[in-house]
Amino acid sequence: MADKPSYDELVLQNKALKLESRRLKVAEVAFNRQNASLKALHEISLGLIDELDKEELLENILERAASISGTAHGFIYLLEPDRKQMQMKVGMGFFKGQLGRLVVPGEGMGGYAWQAEIPVVVDDYQLWTKRIPDKVLDGLRSIVGIPLKNENTVLGVIALAHVDQKKRFSSEDIITLQRFAALALIALEKARLYADVLHELAERKRTEAILRESENRYRTFLESSPDPIVVYDMHGVATYVNPAFEQTFNLSREELLGKQIDFVPAENVPETKIAIQKMLSGQKIHLFETRRSTKEGKTLDVQLSSTLYLDGNGLPLGNIVTLRDISGQKLVEKELEKHRDHLEELVAERTAELAEANSQLEQEVEERKRAEKSLKKREKELQAQSHHLEEVNTALRVLLKQRDDDKKELGKAVSQNVQELVSPYLERILKGRLSTQQKTLAQILATNLNSIVSPFAEKLTSSLAHLTPVEIRVASLVKEGKTNKEIAEILLVSKNTVLFHRHNIRTKLGLKNKKVNLRSHLLTLAE
Repeated sequence: MADKPSYDELVLQNKALKLESRRLKVAEVAFNRQNASLKALHEISLGLIDELDKEELLENILERAASISGTAHGFIYLLEPDRKQMQMKVGMGFFKGQLGRLVVPGEGMGGYAWQAEIPVVVDDYQLWTKRIPDKVLDGLRSIVGIPLKNENTVLGVIALAHVDQKKRFSSEDIITLQRFAALALIALEKARLYADVLHELAERKRTEAILRESENRYRTFLESSPDPIVVYDMHGVATYVNPAFEQTFNLSREELLGKQIDFVPAENVPETKIAIQKMLSGQKIHLFETRRSTKEGKTLDVQLSSTLYLDGNGLPLGNIVTLRDISGQKLVEKELEKHRDHLEELVAERTAELAEANSQLEQEVEERKRAEKSLKKREKELQAQSHHLEEVNTALRVLLKQRDDDKKELGKAVSQNVQELVSPYLERILKGRLSTQQKTLAQILATNLNSIVSPFAEKLTSSLAHLTPVEIRVASLVKEGKTNKEIAEILLVSKNTVLFHRHNIRTKLGLKNKKVNLRSHLLTLAE
């Protein structure tokens, strides 16, 4: 039978059991704290997957770290974009009123941990030489700061603090805080990536909106353009035609898109191929005149402009061709050419007439010179015969009176012949299909012919001899009741020129500044 343990042995065993029990309780507390820390880390890690708000996630990390460390006070500083300062972004407990505080390297716990780049523990903040000299912070006691370091850069600082001078941070608290610092770094990186993605998405949406707006603007321009427009790819296949193209060539989009458009006349194929080669070499085709055929086979004269369009890498995707139907313009040009040739013929005829008139005038001048010589030669003879001439003068007066009477009779006969034999045919010519130029010349011919045979013109020659020939013609047309516009068209002058001659006529007739109608006055002269 074994001996029973003595009393002293029992006492020692009891003490050993108590020590073991205490050790187990401490280990259990440490285990529970570590389990709570790991549980919090696990929950926060899961939260990182779904949480997108950086500030809210950092608050969650700080609260969990403070709860496990047995404190209600902590903060997180983050590096500013200029990398010269840190700002308190998250704060709890004592630091809740410190949000927004800025520190530089070495200033306070945040700045010192930033500068040291390693965990920093201070047992009594009041006595710490690196503290921020602010009385608001006098209540702080033990404080620990962990830098949020990513590779070689400190992005921020997470810190916890006690206001009870009996409480201190253990090595286990520091390890826990380092784990939460790693999570904070992940949150920061995730937030940065998320912000980058948001920025990229926003830029992409903005770019897409700009592209849509640009596409709508250019499509509206193409759709509303009055000129036919077609877009080809690099194989010559039509990828777009505007409504003007369909209308001009009477071809629908269903007949055109996805195909090579066969509307180049055979005789224009060579020049079109040359133009395409120039365009493919980078040259712009501008207002190239050629011809194209409609669906019915009608050939149109067109002006063609073409240029390549490129992708984002500067490689050609196809070309845009703008056409303009100039068939009507070509027809007008041909008509103008005919009128120009006719006008040149008229000018040539008129020039020949003027040359002949000049020749006759020169002959008359020569004859006048010869007559003057003859008169001088016979001056002496005439002086000797003066007595005889006086007698002859009487006879001449009788003859001159007879000549005036004959002249009046002749004028009446000429006027009657013109009215009966010329005017009817001239009126028929005016009523015929004449061009504007031919009609104007015929009107001038009729007016001049009437002026020649008009008694009014004879009176103007005698009583209004101080008027110029042009002014006499204007006065004649005014007397006939023609408007300023009609006179301008008949005489081929501007309306302002007609007004100028009317002003001169009124001045020479003494009607300036008088309320006398010019036509009425001229009619009285004709009576």
